[in-house]
Amino acid sequence: MVQITDKAKDQVIQLRDQEGKSGDYKVRVSVKGGGCSGLMYDLSFDAEVKDTDEIFEDSGIKILVDKKSMLYLLGTTLDFSDGLNGKGFQFINPNASRTCGCGESFSV
Repeated sequence: MVQITDKAKDQVIQLRDQEGKSGDYKVRVSVKGGGCSGLMYDLSFDAEVKDTDEIFEDSGIKILVDKKSMLYLLGTTLDFSDGLNGKGFQFINPNASRTCGCGESFSV
């Protein structure tokens, strides 16, 4: 399961509204190869649910994760920080053995 904090939920709703996406759009969370630690997180809005997707709902936000990415994301919490040390979405991933300084890539 992938969870979302209240701060991240509020930011997702704000971005979805800014981009003119309806409530039918879900948050797609995936993992791709790359970055300084080997794997990178990817976030996007998607209205299409694929056969290979797992669907989670937390705090009223529907989250799509493909089965391959699920191996890396199980138990992850999506958060949002707007503090002095940086602004943006953050992944609290218990499966990551190492993360880079930017927080956008990791390894297991």
